Amino acid sequence: MNYADIKQYDISNGPGIRISVFVSGCNHHCKGCFNEETWDFNFGKPFTEETIDTIIEYMKPNFIKGLTILGGEPFEPVNQKGLLPLLRRVREVYPHKDIWCFTGFDFMRDIYGTMMKNLEETKEMVSYIDIIVDGKFMEDLKDLSLRFKGSSNQKTILVQETLEKGEPVLWDDRQEQY
Repeated sequence: MNYADIKQYDISNGPGIRISVFVSGCNHHCKGCFNEETWDFNFGKPFTEETIDTIIEYMKPNFIKGLTILGGEPFEPVNQKGLLPLLRRVREVYPHKDIWCFTGFDFMRDIYGTMMKNLEETKEMVSYIDIIVDGKFMEDLKDLSLRFKGSSNQKTILVQETLEKGEPVLWDDRQEQY
């Protein structure tokens, strides 16, 4: 797996100050994508154990609220394999910090409905994630007033609560639960 960028102090991709990892590789190819260069699976640098160590170190300060994974597409199968060691370490070292993930896949249909049944990596990956912002970016539904989303079709999902109920439980940004 490759990654395009790591933002050490990000305030755009989840609440609070976060570490954001932009993975390389995406097959969605959404029209108007803000990060088109990350469609290429070979773009950027190799994601290594040293990269994970750097991210873990970046997360150390108490003012860092959590980790955000985006891209590219974190749920591409090759990216899931690359991200699992990072997610395991974050949960082990920082169990109190949250993990957000942005995906072009529909959570209920694609991830919960198909991938979790067919890919062991997906089931484990989802077990570590607190919030998923799902859905392809749709240029005709672009809405700059939305918090942490680009288009109105996207949903901000409380992952563990959704898994418990078997139906989507949405994050209410007015309550600032995370």
